[in-house]
Amino acid sequence: MLEALEGSQAVAKAVALCRPQVIAAYPITPQTHIVENISKLVADGKLQCEFISVESEFSAASVVLGAALAGSRAYTASASQGILLMGEVLFNIAGMRVPIVMTCANRAVSSPLSIWNDQQDSMAVRDAGWIQLYCSDNQEAVDSTIQAFRIAERSELPVMVCMDGFTLTHTMEGIEIPTQQQVDAFLPPYKFSRSLVPNNPISLGTLVSPEFFSEARYSHHKALLNAEAEIVSADRDWAALTGRRCGGLLSVEGPEQSKVAILTIGSVLGTLREALRELPSGQPVKLISLRSFRPFPVDALKVACKGLDDVIVLERAFSPGSGGIVGLEVLGALSELANPPRVHNFAAGLGGRDIPLEILPKLLAVLSDPGDGRFRVIDVDLSKLPVEDR
Repeated sequence: MLEALEGSQAVAKAVALCRPQVIAAYPITPQTHIVENISKLVADGKLQCEFISVESEFSAASVVLGAALAGSRAYTASASQGILLMGEVLFNIAGMRVPIVMTCANRAVSSPLSIWNDQQDSMAVRDAGWIQLYCSDNQEAVDSTIQAFRIAERSELPVMVCMDGFTLTHTMEGIEIPTQQQVDAFLPPYKFSRSLVPNNPISLGTLVSPEFFSEARYSHHKALLNAEAEIVSADRDWAALTGRRCGGLLSVEGPEQSKVAILTIGSVLGTLREALRELPSGQPVKLISLRSFRPFPVDALKVACKGLDDVIVLERAFSPGSGGIVGLEVLGALSELANPPRVHNFAAGLGGRDIPLEILPKLLAVLSDPGDGRFRVIDVDLSKLPVEDR
């Protein structure tokens, strides 16, 4: 049934359909509406679970870690500074291979203070060992949330579902909310092979000497690579139930004969789709939407980009002093091709700055004037900077 829902409200309903047993959260803009809606479902008796209001995001992550280890399906959500405050526990959750699902309502990270959207928060913890799935619209956010619980529990890895703050969390859309019967058929009851039980005590997260640490990290790395199959399988099985797919690891749209592609991550895909519709006739362009950033889908990306002359990477975060985060990974993956396309890397929309339809001609202009090929922030107004920084 199609419902007109705010993105946060829709995600809250999706979480409830997954029958979590423990939810711990601390409010932070723009995540707050998600946990507010979940707490209302609990208060109204529509969701039977322990909803724990904690004093910080660090505590929220710690509570769901303990709950999952004790045998409960657990969920939390956060954004921006909250993700950073959770950082230590995020590494612990992943290192102990605990299947937890978290929504990241992507928001810029201070300083300077910004409550608006970019993806610096989730990118800052990209190496914590979580699976990261990025959503291009609110329907994907709903479907990815439900898929995330199965992916996490089958792979024994935590999953972070990333949706752009405000752009998605606070936007009303027509969304298909699945039935409880559909979700129950897709997602079996929670089961964790290493749950803590009193009559069979084990230790988790204990000290590991140098003789075993490399093996532990390598095992974690291999588990993330193997999770690609679970991500694809979950998306395929969900499509069989609902008729909707999220694109698996990545999605490709546009003319098959195109020699140019724009690769992006998150909700800016919708802007680029609209911009392409308004573009005068000319060179055909493909759009590649990267859904799985961790694990990074090297093989799928090589297939998607084979035969292209140029790939323009547009992202909403970067690594100061280095450049594009997604762009560097794309460049590394495509370097394995016999005739790799040229990679052009841009960031835009930082701190919630609008990305207008007019961005597309600016991106395509680089094909005729590639310059030095280095990373660029496309919407910087140099007149606002001191002379020494221009």
